Amino acid sequence: MPAPLPRLAYGGDYNPEQWPTEVQVEDVALMQQAGVDLVTLGVFSWAWIEPEPGRFELGWLDEVVARLHAGGIRIDLATATASPPPWLAHRHPETLPVTVDGTTLWPGARQAYCPSSPVYREHALRLVRVLAERYGHHDALALWHVGNESGCHVARCYCDVSAAAFRGWLEQRYGTVEALNEAWGTAFWSQRYADFAEVNPPRSAPAFPNPTQQLDFHRFSSDQLIENFVAERDLLHELSPGVPVTTNFMVTDHVRDIDYFAFAREVDLVTNDHYLRAEDPEGFRELAFCSDLTRGVAGGAPWLLMETSTSAVNWQPRNVAKRPGQLRRNAMAHVARGSDGILFFQWRASRAGAEKFHSGLVPHAGTDTRLWREVCGLGADLDALEPVARARADNRVAILFDWEAWWASELDSHPSIDVRYLDRAHDLHRSLTDRQVGVDVVHPEHDLSGYDVVLVPTLYTVTDRAADALRATAEAGAVVAVTYFSGIVDEHDHVRLGGYPGAYRDLLGVWVEEFLPLPAGETVHLDDGGRADTWAEHVHLRGAEPVASYVDGPAAGLPAITRRTVGEGEAWYVATRLDRAGTDRLVESLLDRAGVAHGLAPAGVEVVRRHGDGGSTWSFVINHTDAAAAVEVSGRDLLTGGRFPGSVPAGGVAVVDHGEV
Repeated sequence: MPAPLPRLAYGGDYNPEQWPTEVQVEDVALMQQAGVDLVTLGVFSWAWIEPEPGRFELGWLDEVVARLHAGGIRIDLATATASPPPWLAHRHPETLPVTVDGTTLWPGARQAYCPSSPVYREHALRLVRVLAERYGHHDALALWHVGNESGCHVARCYCDVSAAAFRGWLEQRYGTVEALNEAWGTAFWSQRYADFAEVNPPRSAPAFPNPTQQLDFHRFSSDQLIENFVAERDLLHELSPGVPVTTNFMVTDHVRDIDYFAFAREVDLVTNDHYLRAEDPEGFRELAFCSDLTRGVAGGAPWLLMETSTSAVNWQPRNVAKRPGQLRRNAMAHVARGSDGILFFQWRASRAGAEKFHSGLVPHAGTDTRLWREVCGLGADLDALEPVARARADNRVAILFDWEAWWASELDSHPSIDVRYLDRAHDLHRSLTDRQVGVDVVHPEHDLSGYDVVLVPTLYTVTDRAADALRATAEAGAVVAVTYFSGIVDEHDHVRLGGYPGAYRDLLGVWVEEFLPLPAGETVHLDDGGRADTWAEHVHLRGAEPVASYVDGPAAGLPAITRRTVGEGEAWYVATRLDRAGTDRLVESLLDRAGVAHGLAPAGVEVVRRHGDGGSTWSFVINHTDAAAAVEVSGRDLLTGGRFPGSVPAGGVAVVDHGEV
């Protein structure tokens, strides 16, 4: 069987079909120079492999595979099903996706297929079979790569094919149309159904569509994308046994359409694509959150960054190039949080097509460039960090995260458009990482028994099981903190009656009579000196004690932050959107009461730890600032080979082995 993956893989998407043979020969030599040991091959090559239905041309791919193998470069071989060739839509227009308003999306870009289309799946599986039979036992094969960024462009299709599949999914989920009516609350607005045949996707409607219908369509659409992966995976497992099968997730702040906790159960290795919002001066914070969440999706196991950019991308309004050293800092931040390697899109920057201005490892300007020198330097860095491979996190703080809560919390007709799901999660994560506290971002039904602090930001929808697990965690001694707009509805998006915050009311010892969302721009003050905006509530104490109260605004004199003793632990409630300083005070209080050690890294400096077998520990120190930063860490710097001097230069990185002081 093929050898395992490199300990810390390095490489990226390779698209040799875009280049003549002499360039492909040069590619292998340059890959060796840069230290590349893994490439993703054939992601968008369906039209080259199968130029006509049933006629396959694999000679060119044979040559590429042989050339890479001779150069000592392993292959993550794509099934090429990410983007069908034009002939599929020409012969089968029923495979094309349709938007919510009925617009057909045509070929000419990528991913022009309906995720529910049986015709698409039939042709995709035929292609997978050909590839697996040809390359499934090749010595260069390290991974199978199904599709590409599932749902990136067509996460939900509203065509008639999808409508029929949605009805089947609903019938399997609910069993009877009566159960569907109960779950969807169709007594409202005369929406009661007499037969599943009457149900459609939540297409454009005269007013707000049924919220549970929308939520279920999110669930259905996520499941359809996962099912497409599973169909290809099962065939690959049959024809190429022992070779891991994966696909590249998009755990990032601007992609929310797939439940990656559910998807992760189906892959052999979790991989992720992440691209910075280039204009955000603190984009490294969103990167950190997403990497911690990817590790949570992977169940705490190491994962692999499948795509990122060496410099600018092509799809943002202003595609700002990375500054010197930023490539290295971003890569090290992913490795610090569990990625066992760094891969990029793409190997060589394209000369044509929609992504021709997307950076690559080999830029348009060639190898006599700063970017190429940084690419080669990163390859050497990853070689030096091989001892860190397979190491894990060992954190005492968790943030709960759920894609279904994200979908439901941002549906229409809610109390305030200013309540955004990621907002509180990001701010709490920022505050913790500023204090050198490692954070796991996990599902609400994850085993929470190992955590001393559990934070629950904006978990609008929650199951009884998850609510019970949080109570048990507090009773066992953890400090739990829940923010506003959490626990409000059940999994059907039905309000938990009796007063907010519904599922958490008894745990927190509070009863909220009414939401009091604030007008845009309005600020309220708290009696601890803090400020808040966006949200307030009419909170009554039912066993909790006030920690801070509103001084002014619609809830003046009422509690804004509360605390209640629960068994051996505590349950805190935060009924407003604290400003940055207020979040920091809250986090420090929670850490202190839980006995979690914390420091305070210089602003813009990350200190992240990975732990290996036998007690080995490595601290990644990443300085995103323009000044040198002192950090209280001691040991040998794996990147330099020398003793860590106690500070990191401006824009610099150190990886300190604490076992070699």
